[in-house]
Amino acid sequence: MKRSSLIQSGQLNHPFARFRRLKRYESQDNRDRNATRETMGCGGLLGSRSAAPDRYGFMEHGFAKLARGPEAFATILHAIGVPAPHLMAWSTILIEVLGGLAVILGAFVTLVSVPMAVVLLVAIFTVHLPYGFSSIKLMAVTAAGAQFGPPGYETDVLYLACLAALVLGGSGPLAVDGLIRKRMNPSP
Repeated sequence: MKRSSLIQSGQLNHPFARFRRLKRYESQDNRDRNATRETMGCGGLLGSRSAAPDRYGFMEHGFAKLARGPEAFATILHAIGVPAPHLMAWSTILIEVLGGLAVILGAFVTLVSVPMAVVLLVAIFTVHLPYGFSSIKLMAVTAAGAQFGPPGYETDVLYLACLAALVLGGSGPLAVDGLIRKRMNPSP
């Protein structure tokens, strides 16, 4: 008998055997949606079982800009020619922090994905594109440690893919969006 058949029948005690038996009872739509999220590594904290780069990444970048001071980020924006750098610095910080929080909670994901995607596209075309695709460029290893070059746009594309997966696949049943959907459409 094949190992997978033994696991499914319960004759083989495998750590994931119970999980595999439960997966048989999910609807095909949910399996497809979960597979997409798990493959992409995306999803809100309450809406997915997988680790997600966009859960904390947006908030982390927003908090880093706050920690260094919005004026420092505005100076960078001014140097690359962004109009109204102080307004754009605060807008970017708020989008990253509040948008990241919304994704963690799975709240209004479709709505907050638009400005988050705009921030990513601006970052790709104004900062990361000249450095190529790869986000990790090992330049040298010295006594002080590894020295890395400027990051490319790889991570930004990953974040965009995660946002697209969340918009197309939904946040999940335990997310705020799922709870709102249940409340608006109560089942008989």
